[in-house]
Amino acid sequence: MSSVLLLLTEPMTSPLAWYSVELAKSLLQQGAQVKLFFYQDAASIANRLNWRPSDEPNLAQLWHQLDLDCAVCVSAALLRGVTDKDNATRHQLEGENIAEGFRLVGLGDLADSMLQVDRVIHL
Repeated sequence: MSSVLLLLTEPMTSPLAWYSVELAKSLLQQGAQVKLFFYQDAASIANRLNWRPSDEPNLAQLWHQLDLDCAVCVSAALLRGVTDKDNATRHQLEGENIAEGFRLVGLGDLADSMLQVDRVIHL
């Protein structure tokens, strides 16, 4: 079984951000082990306050439905206004807004993931 890390850097407004969900689905259907890392502008996808009209899909919810570990770079997330409870407390922010299924991690997690997979795909 192959293992793939999807290194996501595009914001939710980018077609590549939407394509990456379909790529992950396809890889999972082929039996691949898929790891995710949301970095740079892709960290904004983890904001549970991102609003979409009811007739449009929500990218964070689509990722959550895949039941994958959605690791998000903590520095990139904080820079883009996304935080969890621990970081909100640590940085005296008024509340958390990270979407369900996402977790904030350091770049060490990215390095570990890169060492554990057969392939890295940057989107």
